[in-house]
Amino acid sequence: MKSIKNIPGIPLVLSVLFALLITSGCERDITVDLPTPEKELVVEGYINPGGPAYVFISRTAEFFAPVDSASLAGYAEKNALVVVSDGIISDTLIAPLPDIGYLYVSTQLTGEVGKTYSLYIRTADGKEATSTSTIKAPVVLDSVWFKVQADLDSLGWMWARLTDPGTPGNAYRWFAKRINKDDDFISPSGSVFEDKFFNGLSFDLVYNRGELPNSTAEEDENEEDGYYKKGDTIVVKFASITKESFDFWRAAETQSSSNGNPFGSAAPLNSNVQGAIGIWEGFSYTLDTVIAQ
Repeated sequence: MKSIKNIPGIPLVLSVLFALLITSGCERDITVDLPTPEKELVVEGYINPGGPAYVFISRTAEFFAPVDSASLAGYAEKNALVVVSDGIISDTLIAPLPDIGYLYVSTQLTGEVGKTYSLYIRTADGKEATSTSTIKAPVVLDSVWFKVQADLDSLGWMWARLTDPGTPGNAYRWFAKRINKDDDFISPSGSVFEDKFFNGLSFDLVYNRGELPNSTAEEDENEEDGYYKKGDTIVVKFASITKESFDFWRAAETQSSSNGNPFGSAAPLNSNVQGAIGIWEGFSYTLDTVIAQ
């Protein structure tokens, strides 16, 4: 949901800038020897109703490590044993691209609403990671529509009406994609929310158009940035997620939005995977298609 917040701490910002100005004439190069961190496991896995389990496994990188196709391939975790179980069937996941690693997919299990799925990982060097997650029942949006923003001829945002169930503890995530324009669903900033303050209420949601990280697409660099436009066919994917998923993705979005902020502080993600950093989640979703007009 879009929100605008006041930004506190302007006096602090000004005082720091002033200090930088008066000390800029006496700068000197400082070499800091950072210790080499342990390469921790990074896991992102999910299972949906009617679909297989997908698990992506990699390793953390040093802060100043190069980021290119060659180095990224080195972070992929190959030859891992990955098992997903619903308590009855234990499915050893396969790697569709064994030479690359990274992705593991189930072939026997498919997700079902209400079931709990456990994840077990053992890497080639003996590291282990475990987690569990339950697929919650989907919550259907009352209505979904496109609305042109004031003073804009054809650009606007997506709106929806949600009636939250009366039971507390519901959490949600919003995705959307444009047919023939986006390859996959994209979650905009602020895509996750919970019903802590509106349990059982009906209310409107509004979301801008999300974009892929570091996108250089023309529409993400001009006046269309963040907007849908008339003529777009938009599919909204509205997911019902667990509290653990909400905590993880909210922390991830907070970290992403503060990236590059010199006054921001690093904080650990709320991982639900023991022995690794990341998320293993079951979630259900509904789909709504809107032609922007």
